[in-house]
Amino acid sequence: MLAEFGDDPERYDSAKSRRNCAGTSPLTIASGRKHVVLARRVGNRRLYNTIDRWAFCALTASPGARHFYDQRRANGDFHHQALRALANRLVGYLHGCLRTRTHYNEHTAWAHRQPNQTHTAA
Repeated sequence: MLAEFGDDPERYDSAKSRRNCAGTSPLTIASGRKHVVLARRVGNRRLYNTIDRWAFCALTASPGARHFYDQRRANGDFHHQALRALANRLVGYLHGCLRTRTHYNEHTAWAHRQPNQTHTAA
């Protein structure tokens, strides 16, 4: 995956441009009152397939990714729609890690999506 993205750290200005290259970002078409969100068909297919498998594997390895996927499914997304949204999110996290030169941290990546768990003394 990193070979397909390239080794120039300045190649992508933002996570959005990295997502567009990977083909994971949604394509929004708006005209007047009509607003349609479609899957992007243009992009590096090898890279997209790799990221798709990465997202699928993350479902069993990452509790945060599983929670995100389950939320998307509960909101009515089909399996592949939820998986594509997860892949898009993971590419954004990858961009952040490469930009800041830090390792991926499960808690940092998904902490804002976890429900507040307050424990009360009994």
